[in-house]
Amino acid sequence: MARSKAKSPEVIESARRWYPRQVKWRRHLHQYPETANQEFETTAFLKNELKRLGLKLRTFKLPTGLVADLQGARPGPTVAIRSDIDALPVQEQTGLPFASRIAGRMHACGHDIHMATVLGTAAVLSESRRELAGQVRFLFQPAEEEPPGGAERMVKAGVLKGVDTIFGLHVDPSLSVGSIGLCDGPMMAQVYDFDITVKGRGSHAARPHLSVDAVVTSAAVVEALQRIVSRYTDPAIPLVLTIGQISGGTARNVIADRVSLVCTARTLSPSVSRRLPSMVRRAVTGVCRAHGATSEIKAVASYPMLVNDVATNRLYGQVFGDLFDRRRVKQTTPILGGEDFAYFLQKVPGAMFRLGAGNKKIGADKPWHSAKFIVDENSMLYGTGLLAEAVLRYVRGRVR
Repeated sequence: MARSKAKSPEVIESARRWYPRQVKWRRHLHQYPETANQEFETTAFLKNELKRLGLKLRTFKLPTGLVADLQGARPGPTVAIRSDIDALPVQEQTGLPFASRIAGRMHACGHDIHMATVLGTAAVLSESRRELAGQVRFLFQPAEEEPPGGAERMVKAGVLKGVDTIFGLHVDPSLSVGSIGLCDGPMMAQVYDFDITVKGRGSHAARPHLSVDAVVTSAAVVEALQRIVSRYTDPAIPLVLTIGQISGGTARNVIADRVSLVCTARTLSPSVSRRLPSMVRRAVTGVCRAHGATSEIKAVASYPMLVNDVATNRLYGQVFGDLFDRRRVKQTTPILGGEDFAYFLQKVPGAMFRLGAGNKKIGADKPWHSAKFIVDENSMLYGTGLLAEAVLRYVRGRVR
């Protein structure tokens, strides 16, 4: 583990003391992953650990996830820290000794690291109660990976009542361990997920003239959808449209009467996002009409754009530079992935930083959602130190 150049040694020393426990937390959570809205054992585990740390569990109406408060020694602002808790339907292929024990499920996006880092932050701050003004609210959010996601439901449940700012993190294997990435303003895309059903008329494969081939029509629909990106929008504006699944037909000698397409579109432009549904509708209905088919388009979910607060990022950068190394604070560019942390940021100022977790020597260089996704656990020390010290500095700045 790298030695820090800490100007706040009490935070770093506390984080170092808790690090072995964090590794145990993380490895347990990694071995028993649960997918969106099924995180019952994960929730129970987190509750037990937070109770041991002396935090107060808040009443929470959702079946999974939880909220816990750490009260400071005197009045002050409320800082929220969020971790997502769900895993993915992925069969792990890492070969790690603590690999997932649940077939077909894996923490392939680092949410186990997020949970252990935020638990560690709760532990460090619980040892610093005398320095803490106000309170810290820990949000362990279900269902980040599956739209419509758990963040919007948590907001509606009132978890942000009284919150002044919110901190978030996401591991990033493209950044080496011991570094962080900051992105001011738009960081992650507005997401529009939708399903298309193309309805034709079936027939025998030998008599295509009696059919309206839903497969052929769908092929033309795929091409038309891609032209939204290449011809209907400004090429200087980031936009990607992906058809992730196509299914239809019953046999090789039967012309299909129905085909389903599962799609997602992502952009960093609010204006393009507003126009996307109508552009999709025009492309799909036009093609289907030309082929004698009909169509049905169903909007599935829509994550808002994640927009980071510049002042919060400045705080992250100053803290990380003081605790560790200013040269390891990287400015990153927006990506077209979706993240429902954006719902929290629509209500209160805050930001998500990218926590460097890459290390080629141990194979921690695979992308998110890969069956071989590995992270460097040392990243938890850096994430915990940053979050704990950022909270302490924020509340000091708000209480004079």
